[in-house]
Amino acid sequence: MSNTSIQPGSVTFIKNVKAATMTDATLGLIDDAAIVAQHGVIRWIGKENALPMEFQHLVLAAEERQDVTMIDGRGMLATPALTDCHTHLVWAGSRANEFRQRLHGASYQEIAAKGGGILSTVKATREASEAALFDMSLPRAKALLSQGVAHIEIKSGYGLRLEDELKQLRVARRIGESLPLRVSTTLLAAHALPPEYADDSDGYIDYVVRDILPAAANEGLVDAVDVFCENIGFSREQTDRVFRAAQQLGLPVKLHAEQLSDQDGSALLASYQGLSADHLEYLSDKGIRAMADAGSVAVLLPGAFYFLRETKLPPIQALRDAKVPIAIATDANPGSSPLVHLPLMMHFACTLFQLTPEEAWLGVTKHAAAALGDHQQGTLAVDQRADIALWDLDSPEAICYQFGINPLRHLLIGGKQVSKDQLT
Repeated sequence: MSNTSIQPGSVTFIKNVKAATMTDATLGLIDDAAIVAQHGVIRWIGKENALPMEFQHLVLAAEERQDVTMIDGRGMLATPALTDCHTHLVWAGSRANEFRQRLHGASYQEIAAKGGGILSTVKATREASEAALFDMSLPRAKALLSQGVAHIEIKSGYGLRLEDELKQLRVARRIGESLPLRVSTTLLAAHALPPEYADDSDGYIDYVVRDILPAAANEGLVDAVDVFCENIGFSREQTDRVFRAAQQLGLPVKLHAEQLSDQDGSALLASYQGLSADHLEYLSDKGIRAMADAGSVAVLLPGAFYFLRETKLPPIQALRDAKVPIAIATDANPGSSPLVHLPLMMHFACTLFQLTPEEAWLGVTKHAAAALGDHQQGTLAVDQRADIALWDLDSPEAICYQFGINPLRHLLIGGKQVSKDQLT
């Protein structure tokens, strides 16, 4: 493939790998491949026997040079590091008791009437100090890192008042500072009605637009804005108000859309050139056409589909036919997807949604990065960030075929190897 001449500075040379570049629908496989990374980006990738002369000299001198790191892939699979583009990773408390109650026959409404549901997580998150919330949330991020994830999105939405929404976002930022992975933050203050606004959804949206959103933006805590647009969430008109406020602040938008009913939220998102619409079980043909025209990504969340025992499948074939990019994420959260395992979501996407392994891989690399507006990650190509995972796998589909044994052997983020200690 293309190459750029070498420059002074430390270099990582990966040889003897099968590279899945994710540059096309067949995953862009290259046998007997080599990858050269420098200054945190990929400088060259291609057949090892086609390595340009300047890199050949570098490899020959590697034993004498301390600025060259050599990795022999021993035939392993090299891919872009993974992206988890939809999580609610920062929360306090547990909803395991609700899981038990549901299995004993209690309805969601009965659980909520006793103080359960999302408001129980809101209560616990509000009561937790910032330090305690960080300590609870960091292991979840570490779990994703150990699975080859280099970039995660973390939403707020369990504070539902100014100080606690900002607390969640600060914890998310701190996670990104404490681990070698990249964190994108999303303000989801319009997630549910807090107790203070139990009968006044318009009043709460006023509060979000007037107070919470500007404060989060002023502190530099928010990279995107999300809304739960649903018959048990916020209306299309209320969503539009939040989107307009985000647009005025120069922030991109995302949407929890069409999970339980068709609220035409995806078409609204597309009118704002939104990054992604997520869930999408009840997505209409109109919404699909709008997303295709806008280039918005469809983020599927098979963990929530599985955990809630849903039966309404997203319109997978219609999304394929319209060439809407499909991403996959964990939706890690305490209520509907307490599953912090992205390769498991790839398995679920194949078994529950009948995606192909190729679609599953693109869904956690190229398309997941696009769902976060990140166009420097997600493929193995020159000038892309050197976020690279090496897997002890014979073929890409093997990671979708089974789970329980972690095949990750090396992870580079920004060209730097993540230590073994951080991967366990």
